[in-house]
Amino acid sequence: QVQLVESGGGVVQAGGSLRLSCAASGRTFSNYAMAWFRQVPGKEREFVASINWSGGSTSYADSVKGRFTISRDNAKNTVYLQMNGLKPEDTAVYYCAAARTRGSAPLRYDYWGQGTQVTVSS
Repeated sequence: QVQLVESGGGVVQAGGSLRLSCAASGRTFSNYAMAWFRQVPGKEREFVASINWSGGSTSYADSVKGRFTISRDNAKNTVYLQMNGLKPEDTAVYYCAAARTRGSAPLRYDYWGQGTQVTVSS
């Protein structure tokens, strides 16, 4: 089992920045690829970014490319999502997730955090 706890969400004005953190516990963190997803009410969970076990390979949704950066610190069992240039359409609950292999489909991920709300005001 892997337990994931997100933090860092909040309310920010358009153009601002936030950094989300996801702390992992349980099985060896460095064995897992990690990802961030987001979801708004009434819509499916949407892929945001993923990172492989070492941090050497990342992928992003087109909607966040150039604005968001995913990173990880295996010594701290933590994955981060730095979000710059935030837009009102980035408003969502953000979830981190862990999987044995990296991908963009939610079904690939075995473990999920409880989510953290990000609200971007115009």
